[in-house]
Amino acid sequence: MNISTLRLDSSPASTPFHGAFAPLSARRPCPFVVCSAKPPRAAAASVSAAPESPASRIGGLSQVSGVLGCQWGDEGKGKLVDILARHFDVVARCQGGANAGHTIYNSEGKKFALHLVPSGILNDDTLCVIGNGVVVHLPGLFKEIDGLEANGVSCNGRILVSDRAHLLFDFHQVVDGLREAELAKSFIGTTKRGIGPCYSSKMIRNGIRVSDLRHMDTFPQKLDHLLSDAASRFKGFDYGPDMLREEVERYKRYAERLEPFIADTVHFMNDSILQKKKILVEGGQATMLDIDFGTYPFVTSSSPSAGGICTGLGIAPRVLGDLIGVVKAYTTRVGSGPFPTEILGQGGDLLRFAGQEFGTTTGRPRRCGWLDIVALKYCCQINGFSSLNLTKLDVLSDLPEIQLGVAYKQIDGTPIESFPADLRLLEQLKVEYEVLPGWKCDISSVRSYSDLPKAARQYVERIEELVGIPIHYIGIGPGRDALIYK
Repeated sequence: MNISTLRLDSSPASTPFHGAFAPLSARRPCPFVVCSAKPPRAAAASVSAAPESPASRIGGLSQVSGVLGCQWGDEGKGKLVDILARHFDVVARCQGGANAGHTIYNSEGKKFALHLVPSGILNDDTLCVIGNGVVVHLPGLFKEIDGLEANGVSCNGRILVSDRAHLLFDFHQVVDGLREAELAKSFIGTTKRGIGPCYSSKMIRNGIRVSDLRHMDTFPQKLDHLLSDAASRFKGFDYGPDMLREEVERYKRYAERLEPFIADTVHFMNDSILQKKKILVEGGQATMLDIDFGTYPFVTSSSPSAGGICTGLGIAPRVLGDLIGVVKAYTTRVGSGPFPTEILGQGGDLLRFAGQEFGTTTGRPRRCGWLDIVALKYCCQINGFSSLNLTKLDVLSDLPEIQLGVAYKQIDGTPIESFPADLRLLEQLKVEYEVLPGWKCDISSVRSYSDLPKAARQYVERIEELVGIPIHYIGIGPGRDALIYK
């Protein structure tokens, strides 16, 4: 079908878009529009203040700031962290593992896909911390470091790994796949990177930490206990003396290589705070995947919301300052689980290809839908964001109209006041949409908010109005410079 003939539908979950996604090269460039958008209501006046300069806006961020995801991950957190990192001394990961996939571009436009190393690594003066709340797969970490070094990014003396972080072994990944196979049609849709099994080992207190690598006299017994436990639980997991011997020898080599990176990061982080160094925390995954607040059980195994910063780095809640929530101009999720504003069929496919919505970690196609304001407000309540970064606004550029999911209702029309925990209710509810006009032109070269077309500004300001939090950063492309400061 010629995508230029497709049209939007008022029933997002059933039929294709009205409005095509033309190739970027074929899009009509937007004229610079100077006229004002419809003024926001008085209640939202505080979110539409006159913009600061980029330098003053970033420079005004708190000593300890954070960047967290507002949806089901893949919002583009890595890009903002990379941009902000130039103004911070330390960038720290506090939770998750190699299931995080942050794609960033350096000043020459070269693409880097990071999974464990914090996104601040491309800035030469930034020190990167992998905190105690992260689960660390050493083969993956070393592969990432080798890839960075091969591309001219020095990691020597620039990465600290917490001695309290738990080690994720290859067998955790095998167990992850076996567990998903057991669940059959009820599978979670994990990345199969072993994250859940590793956190399970941690929580039942038989996990192995980075500090255990310094005691190779007891390491074999601890690893044997872990492997034996997995073998007793899963029939498909073959374990014997040869596997243990090979793993121990491998980890002796890893321990030697990792030693220069190992640190008491709790002490380091708190000492850095006392020294008035600026710290930026980089969240992995997002609040809608939080083990407590997400669409359980279709969630990750850690706390990607604000609370995870303190437990994952060992810093006090009172030192936390500005938290920036990163949210796409639409919604995506990978794996199973409820997705109220999902667009099924060809419409979802078109949005997926227009936004190149394929996982950085797994390459899996992401499910796509309209921006869910109910879920976004829920995330903002939990995290207390001071501002938002709206990403990938350019992906919507070819649509004649755009929908916002603004309210949930039960089948009988009864309003649902908050984001529900009940999965059955989430799967059955009806979404109430607002329809806004599209701008139908390429905005990827725009660098000033006032130069965005009126309809694009109306879309941004309507989101601010509904959520009650200012949007300070707007992504209009993948490159470092493709960012509008509002």
